[in-house]
Amino acid sequence: MWLFLAFLSVPLIEIALFIQVGGAIGLWSTLGIVVLTAVIGTFLVRTQGALAMNNLRQSFGTLSDPSEPLAHGAMILVSGALLLTPGFFTDAVGFALLIPAVRSAVFRYLKARVKVQTFEMGGGQPRQHPQRADIIEGDFEEVSRDPNAPPSGWTKH
Repeated sequence: MWLFLAFLSVPLIEIALFIQVGGAIGLWSTLGIVVLTAVIGTFLVRTQGALAMNNLRQSFGTLSDPSEPLAHGAMILVSGALLLTPGFFTDAVGFALLIPAVRSAVFRYLKARVKVQTFEMGGGQPRQHPQRADIIEGDFEEVSRDPNAPPSGWTKH
């Protein structure tokens, strides 16, 4: 139900803001502001996205929990979509999501309401056979080779 209300109320808010701002500063100024916020937003999303990717790489490199850098990246992506959507309300929310402190607050809010059942870090170890630890499962295919063919360069025979 809340999603329906969001899809209904956001366009109404945007239309009302366009009418109010357009009446106060004029049509061309209003359109200029919309285009300017899209250009500035694109630049900021690129820079914040690069920082988020570096943080994600760092969390993978140190084998720490990547959930916060992933959430920041997702919020930056949503911010970019909101900033490219014409409107003052969506621009305000989009610019707010570009502020790291706002993203951290949203992450903490969502983290308190989401319960993770299991989380495992892959240690780069091969999967072992359930009965014996010295067996590693795998698939293979036998390939017959013409004995008269010249060597391929990939083998030593």
